[in-house]
Amino acid sequence: MIGRLKGILVHKQPPWLVVDVNGVGYELEAPMSTFYDLPELGREVALFTHYAQKEDSVSLYGFLREGERRLFRDVQKVTGIGAKIALAVLSGSSVDEFARLITAGDITALTRIPGIGKKTAERMVVELRDRAADFAGGPTLSSGGNPTDPLGEAIVALQQLGYKPAEAVRMAKDASEPGDDTATIIRKALKSALR
Repeated sequence: MIGRLKGILVHKQPPWLVVDVNGVGYELEAPMSTFYDLPELGREVALFTHYAQKEDSVSLYGFLREGERRLFRDVQKVTGIGAKIALAVLSGSSVDEFARLITAGDITALTRIPGIGKKTAERMVVELRDRAADFAGGPTLSSGGNPTDPLGEAIVALQQLGYKPAEAVRMAKDASEPGDDTATIIRKALKSALR
């Protein structure tokens, strides 16, 4: 079961957050990609949710973006992957970056995500490659798996400078304006990081 939840953010401590909806507190587990962009406590938040019921537990997961929820669900369709690894994927990379890794077949980069070994990374590439475009909404890729637009190139460059994938995406998108080339986006993103 999936849906949306809108209420007041009353607690956030990764990986848990609590949203008050008309006096009822909903405890959700969320990836770091969601935590990076949450509002301050006491502010209204709207989350895409995923409800999971097993024999011995019930879990509610929250995501700020539909693409995150879609990726969370798609990753769990890969043999041997559950919610814990799906959250690790979203905490270790942005949706667009993960789509690039899958499209490029970058097994080495995928194994850097906690909980993913070589065999699991290989299964992910095989089972998710055809769906990567569905959960990605980012830059187009060349046949070699490299971004072909200035924003995508800037994101990759910021990651190569040591920024985490989700942080690199946020920095580049915040700095980017229509017509900017790659170097301009990178320069503006680095300047804003120094403030």
